[in-house]
Amino acid sequence: MSNPLLPRRSHLPFFIEFIASTIARFLYRVRTSGAENLPTSGGVLIIANHISYVDVVVLQLACPRPIRFVGYQGLRRNGFFNWVFEISGSIAISSEAPRQGMKAAIAALKAGEVVCVCPEGHISRTGQLMAIQRGFELMARQAEVPVVAAAIDGLWGSVFSFAGNKYIWKSPRLLPTPVFIAFGHPTAAAAVNPSWARRELLDLGRLAFEERPVLKRHLGRECVRALTKHPQHLQVIDRTAERRELTNAQIYAAAAALSRRIKTTIAEKRVGIVLPPGAGAFIANLAVLMAGKIPVNLNFTTSRDSLEASLELGKIATIISADAMREKIPNFPFPERTLDLKTEILACGGKRAMLPWLLAAWLLPNQWCAGLLGLPKVGDREEAGLLFTSGSSGEPKGVVLTHRNILANCDQISSLSILPESCTLLACLPVFHSFGFTVTLWYPLLRGTRVVTVPSALDTRKIIDAIRDEKATVLIGAPTFIRPILKKAKPGELRSLDLVVTGAEKLPDDLARGFLEQFHLDILEGYGLTEATPACSLNQPHPPVVFSTNEPQLGKRKAAVGRMMPGITTRVVDPDSWQELPHGETGMVLFRGANIFEGYLDDPEKTAAAFRDGWFVTGDLGRFDDDGFLFIEGRLSRFSKIGGEMVPHGTIEQKLVELFDLDQSEAYVAIVMGVPDVVKGETLVLLATRDFTLAEVRERLLGAGVTALWVPRVIHRVEKIPVLGTGKLDLKECKRLAVEAVA
Repeated sequence: MSNPLLPRRSHLPFFIEFIASTIARFLYRVRTSGAENLPTSGGVLIIANHISYVDVVVLQLACPRPIRFVGYQGLRRNGFFNWVFEISGSIAISSEAPRQGMKAAIAALKAGEVVCVCPEGHISRTGQLMAIQRGFELMARQAEVPVVAAAIDGLWGSVFSFAGNKYIWKSPRLLPTPVFIAFGHPTAAAAVNPSWARRELLDLGRLAFEERPVLKRHLGRECVRALTKHPQHLQVIDRTAERRELTNAQIYAAAAALSRRIKTTIAEKRVGIVLPPGAGAFIANLAVLMAGKIPVNLNFTTSRDSLEASLELGKIATIISADAMREKIPNFPFPERTLDLKTEILACGGKRAMLPWLLAAWLLPNQWCAGLLGLPKVGDREEAGLLFTSGSSGEPKGVVLTHRNILANCDQISSLSILPESCTLLACLPVFHSFGFTVTLWYPLLRGTRVVTVPSALDTRKIIDAIRDEKATVLIGAPTFIRPILKKAKPGELRSLDLVVTGAEKLPDDLARGFLEQFHLDILEGYGLTEATPACSLNQPHPPVVFSTNEPQLGKRKAAVGRMMPGITTRVVDPDSWQELPHGETGMVLFRGANIFEGYLDDPEKTAAAFRDGWFVTGDLGRFDDDGFLFIEGRLSRFSKIGGEMVPHGTIEQKLVELFDLDQSEAYVAIVMGVPDVVKGETLVLLATRDFTLAEVRERLLGAGVTALWVPRVIHRVEKIPVLGTGKLDLKECKRLAVEAVA
């Protein structure tokens, strides 16, 4: 006897079912892993992420058993979707009165069917995993069936997703679209909950993301294809000295001509580059990669000893720079073979040598343009770039970034709404900075985002002028570089900006508040590391509500650094025991993903210390909320353990800023450091550029409710707080000053 709770499943004629299946397989090339994990009989509940309106189609193509889907009741108001519900036997569920739909789903599970529900409750309009609802847990437990998680990757960006803040009305992809679905193992109903579901979907999402075909490709070849696909596109507006415009074709031609000279005149596999953000940096990096070599952008703001160590570690004997640049940094240890970029371009034939490449860009298919250079199709895990860590808390390490790492991070960034092809990006971050390297150099070349370059992140007036004159829509920088804009810019000068994005250090509340009040711009904070290529998480604007069936969704959250980007999964563990902590608790944040590097150059010991059981140890303490937003509480090295209690330096510093009304718009005024203490483990030292007394610091902190354990015991007056060229605190030098103060 049929169950009256179950909607009737229509039996389609074989030829209609065959035609529908054939069309679906033509549109989507679906591959899977773990499909054998699905029980061959009996009821089973599948939970899946929901990023497009065709998720159900690809899931059914991947699943060896028929699936009965649970869908939103409101869709039945549309004639087409109502017909789909009818013929497929889908179960409609309403958020206002969910009981009937829940009963039908439970009845189907008890009847031995496969039921699929999206535990987020609605389609994601951010491309990221939303909050997990508890309904699936109730279904599984009442039906007493196992749960299998399934992560779908590849559909975000299709016309049926909300990528680009719109459905349908966008250019369709080339057919067929590659889709990968990773199935997990069956889990007993008693063991499932929202935390388990989030963990499973993120873990499986990473596995599915790793299967993207683009990740195996060669970065240089992909850049050439993108540049020559639209040769007329204005790609770079260089404001280094006099304003210059470069199209895609010009960048390709200059880099191609230079690459032939590099290939025949430089024997080493790594080539150093010392250039500011600008057309020269774009051409030099691309030319080195086109020549089959590895670009190494060197941090010219760090110490001579550190630079010499970097050159030796990277086995760098040749550097491409500019004569004007060499004059500005006379203490840089330039090797004997240091080449002037302009001279090298002239030496390879100048405009005459570029002409054949310009013609190729305009006349030949983009695949042929890459083939003319002999660029391989596969790059994958081969080294594509070498960056050196800032050395903020130790000696610089060579971070080897592969083609896979950079292509993955660019794909992850592309999935968000912050850097569409239509935006104009103000690039002022140095290219030796990981954000400058990936986000303002390789990403624009791959995605066609127009870039306006300013040679220094410290030249605030030039940045403001460039935003105003070029109508830049996105500004990216560390808070240290962005803060001076508050004082020097007039509201009308930043009228064109839609987004301001910060990373590298915590966004101060007063800076965020000042930008909102003065320029009506909500600064979006993100999180990344050099070893992660660098972007891991980022807040983005709340997606718009376009249909009556859409519910409001969160893209950002105050004090958070955003949700994890697609393809990254996480753990939060106790920093002492390394045991995983319950959801919501603060601990050491660990990552896995295609954007995570595989190791430091020629340093197996430091590489081993950076990973634990395959997970990258970020060194930062953080927690996740129920909506998936990450909150970074601070770097472990910026905590002191005193009397068994973890004392956060950043919290004390923020209190001092508030209590003494400190102005840190131009530079840091007060920084707290911990130094070893034989009695209590550590002693807090306050480094300050103004005069404080221990008595007044203690009085005000205690008066504000700060525990006595958190009050600095030593104050050390300094001329300035050490800062790196990336805008971060120079923790190594700060620590030296603090130790010196108590010696």
